[in-house]
Amino acid sequence: GANLGDAAATLSDAAAEIAGWSPSLPIGSSLWRTVLVDCPPGSPLFLNAALGLRPKPVTTPESLLDNLLSLESKLGRTRSGLANAPRVIDLDLIALGIETRATPTLTLPHPRAHQRAFVLAPLDEIAPGLVLPGQQKTVAELLAALGQAGEVLKTEPLMNANKH
Repeated sequence: GANLGDAAATLSDAAAEIAGWSPSLPIGSSLWRTVLVDCPPGSPLFLNAALGLRPKPVTTPESLLDNLLSLESKLGRTRSGLANAPRVIDLDLIALGIETRATPTLTLPHPRAHQRAFVLAPLDEIAPGLVLPGQQKTVAELLAALGQAGEVLKTEPLMNANKH
């Protein structure tokens, strides 16, 4: 997700870079404009998207997270220390196959993914039948159970986001 600067272009740039980490063409969702969750007052709305890729055989959850954090820095992310502050880019690792982790630096699947429409709506677009590790319901079923469809609005395809 992103909510500062040209968020659509930044997300498109991130998707293009991440696509190079996959031996096959990744699947990208549309961009979704989403309401704020636990953000400071006055924060701009977020654009969020999901990108599904087939990692290279040597990829671990930890190496993928390291790559995502490096890409955030490359795209201009700075960390203010304020929780959920506006940001140029925020790349989260939601799941990696059936891998699970519970370390100080990585929790897989993402611990709140199943509760957040801004994660589930883009994910539902590309993988509605996915069952996140530890869940019993598919992504589509989790999204329907939230009943928060009004909190997310599909805009444009991620891989075709206009650059200005």
